[in-house]
Amino acid sequence: MPPKPEVLAAFEAAKGFMPVDEGLALYAAAEEAAVLGPLLEVGTYCGRSTLLLAAAAREAGTTAVTVDHHRGSEEQQPGWEYHDPSVVDDDPGVGRMDTLPTFRRTLYKAGLEPHVIAIVGRSPQVAAVWGTPVGLVFIDGGHTDEHANADYEGWAPHVVPGGLLVIHDVFPDPADGGQAPYRVYLRALESGEFAEVSVTRSLRVLRRVAGPRTSRLAGGS
Repeated sequence: MPPKPEVLAAFEAAKGFMPVDEGLALYAAAEEAAVLGPLLEVGTYCGRSTLLLAAAAREAGTTAVTVDHHRGSEEQQPGWEYHDPSVVDDDPGVGRMDTLPTFRRTLYKAGLEPHVIAIVGRSPQVAAVWGTPVGLVFIDGGHTDEHANADYEGWAPHVVPGGLLVIHDVFPDPADGGQAPYRVYLRALESGEFAEVSVTRSLRVLRRVAGPRTSRLAGGS
């Protein structure tokens, strides 16, 4: 089922980049996976997609977890295409991006704060101490190879059997966007651990069909 009208309205009003059709596909995946465990997002930004995960978690009686350092990814820094001056901390002596206040307002206005655990930190550091299996991992963090691969390596092993791995901004054609998420998507398929479930524009939904390799879990939780 689609999200409730008020959730979809909050999603459309929230600051962010995900179009509605991809949002509906993410919600459908979250709704399915929420019966298997918590829903985990890498890359919160201002909470646009978090609203959908939170709504699905609420309906299933589970929790959405979102991980971000809230200082913005590479393309959101000053001088880059996706920079938004309205999310720059204006305290004297700081002047850095800080999307956390906007994110918290987004959740509060939608009434979804009780269904979200927000972790402020860098994805690899959080993944290294994480120990809870999850029904879904949504990778939408940094778009360099370094960051995208670290997100995959850190979080994909925590997806339960039958759970879902969702990857955003997958562009097979370099003319459409950066290639790091696409390479991670291919890596997941080539691992034999995940099989494709659906494609909605740049959103890919994969299902865990085999257990994670032991070597990928070494040094983790």
